[in-house]
Amino acid sequence: MGKNEYLPLFETRVSRGRLLFKLYVLTICVAICMILVYRVSYLPVEGAVEIWSWIGMFFAELWFSFYWFITQLVRWNPIYRYTFEDRLSQRYEKDLPGVDIFVCTADPEIEPPTMVINTVLSMMAYDYPPEKLSVYLSDDGGSDLTFYAMLEASRFSKHWLPFCKKLKIQPRSPEAYFRTALEPLDDPNKAKEWLFVKKLYIDMKYQIEATTKLGKVPEEIRKEHKGFREWNFISSRRDHQTILEILIDGRDPQAMDNEGQPLPTLVYLAREKRPQYPHNFKAGAMNALIRVSSRISNSPIILNVDCDMYSNNSYSVRDALCFFMDEVKGREIGYIQYPQAFENITKNDIYCNSLIIEMEVDFPGLDANGGPLYIGTGCFHRREALFGRRYSNENKVDWKEVNDRKVKESPGVLEEVCRILASCTYEANTEWGKEMGLKYGCPVEDVITGLSVQCKGWRSMYFIPERKGFLGLAPTTLLQTLVQHKRWSEGDFQILITRHSPFLLGHKRIPLKLQLSYCIYLLWATSWFAVLYYLVVPPLCLLRSISLFPKLSSPWIQSFTYAIFANRTYGLVEFVWSGGTIQGWWNGQRMWVFKRTTSHLFGFFDAIRKLLGFSTSTFVITAKVAEEDVSERYEKEKMEFGVSSPMFNILATLALLNMFSFVGGIKMLIMDVESKVLDLLALQIILCGLLVLINLPIYQGLFFRKDSGRMPYSVTYKSIIVSLLACSIALY
Repeated sequence: MGKNEYLPLFETRVSRGRLLFKLYVLTICVAICMILVYRVSYLPVEGAVEIWSWIGMFFAELWFSFYWFITQLVRWNPIYRYTFEDRLSQRYEKDLPGVDIFVCTADPEIEPPTMVINTVLSMMAYDYPPEKLSVYLSDDGGSDLTFYAMLEASRFSKHWLPFCKKLKIQPRSPEAYFRTALEPLDDPNKAKEWLFVKKLYIDMKYQIEATTKLGKVPEEIRKEHKGFREWNFISSRRDHQTILEILIDGRDPQAMDNEGQPLPTLVYLAREKRPQYPHNFKAGAMNALIRVSSRISNSPIILNVDCDMYSNNSYSVRDALCFFMDEVKGREIGYIQYPQAFENITKNDIYCNSLIIEMEVDFPGLDANGGPLYIGTGCFHRREALFGRRYSNENKVDWKEVNDRKVKESPGVLEEVCRILASCTYEANTEWGKEMGLKYGCPVEDVITGLSVQCKGWRSMYFIPERKGFLGLAPTTLLQTLVQHKRWSEGDFQILITRHSPFLLGHKRIPLKLQLSYCIYLLWATSWFAVLYYLVVPPLCLLRSISLFPKLSSPWIQSFTYAIFANRTYGLVEFVWSGGTIQGWWNGQRMWVFKRTTSHLFGFFDAIRKLLGFSTSTFVITAKVAEEDVSERYEKEKMEFGVSSPMFNILATLALLNMFSFVGGIKMLIMDVESKVLDLLALQIILCGLLVLINLPIYQGLFFRKDSGRMPYSVTYKSIIVSLLACSIALY
């Protein structure tokens, strides 16, 4: 080992070349101060509408300024992590720890079994000793269709795993690989094997999809495995016993692939559900897996992924272990968060689902300020941190000893014990869901769990590998995107206003700058008022010729124009630098408006209702498949409406309101001979004009599109009536 013995397994580098960013922040701060001084100095003295409109603008801009400041605090000094896999192999190859991998699914209709098993197979095929890998699928839908798919995957894995290692392929999801890979024509033997494995996969996929479409597993197939008998006693998806089947027992010497090499352990679990007990989807599923896996494999490291988030990088486990097994800093690490990325993002990211800025800019900043959030997928955990244990400086892991912690029991006894661990009554009157495992009672159980881990002294780190670690599926319709962000904003705000707030839970436990950094997400739901005010009041005041901004001839206009121009220009450069397109940035501006006036608005009030006891948290699963015509429109980057929704009512009304006001402003400009209107109302007219441009897809959906993705007529009628009524009140 020599000199390598004392070299770190990972290193941290501070981002360089930040002078331009810091100059940008400084100049914007000056402009913001000038804007606020202007608002205070030029408060109207006559007219109630004028006075209150002006005061509202002051508080809206004060809010924008505060939120912008918090954002710059996060982005001030980002850091990036780099791993040394060669050092890990040289030092620990024989003592690599076991890794338990959790995959969660809930509904075979919106999360197809073929997609689920592709994720499972990609996890089984990691470049890692297979006998040290254990893959667990939690099926909260309790579906025999998913179980059948897992049974087929366990058989296919005997061919797939040696194929992956022999050809060293990437990615190791069969669907993703065969979608783009070409037959290796340079080697006849490899080509023959390639075609053979591809045919095996296509046949398996066809069988699973045909069975799924049929809606039931044929009787001849049910006789192939004893596990199908469990479904003879199921009355409904929400009322059934624990179903646990060890499909591949990695401890069994007979569990070999077709090359004679060991296979990873593969376990199917459908935890018990009874109507009288809360289900706590995902958090409950994860906690059941933590309990069950502690009896079967008991690995010290846990990776959890969503069922659509397949492994795109077969070295991700080794990269993560470079952090956990580092001799100096490894023992203090509670979890390693990987970026969330998606394979179905359109060229210009129509719904801004790629999360480029969050993953490439914000999270490295969070890492520098104390550690990233846990975002629920693509995260490696230390088991004892998830168990609720506090970090101690005296913690020192002996990886050889850790690898001997497996409970040795016969398969029959083991399955029976695990069924008890996954029962509804097991965690009753315990700390599970409170101090142990994932937390219950919050729509974003991942964020609140990560915060709790950090508050117990554990560090979290963020790692961006050269090759993306995981790829999933993003929402393909506007409503799916808005509903998803509504859940996120509601859950984040719920954390802020309860005892789980980082300022209460994290007081003297995590750095103040990390407490503040959490606010860029926890304050999402509160942003609706300022944005909605800016989208409603200036247009209505424009119709009454009430000026809310400086005149073009006033020197104060410079502060407004610089703040707006510099902020948007820097954002554009940052977005393109991070891998986006100019059109993608513009789509992001549109979604920024849409989410803050709908998702965050509904998220805010739902969180308040829950706090007052008028409602309870629910978990809405985002559909992973779309109808063919919806998919076609998504690929063409046509915005999808199609159904009635209160969110669409708001978006359409705001779009029409700004269009009517813009037309009214242009009319005033044309009729103004002395150019007083231009000098007085220029910024308000420009603001309405920009909002009209942003809302072009809304107008197309309301009036011009004829396909099934257009805006419903009921939304069109309601929005026209409400917007015209608002304009009439403003005029008269």
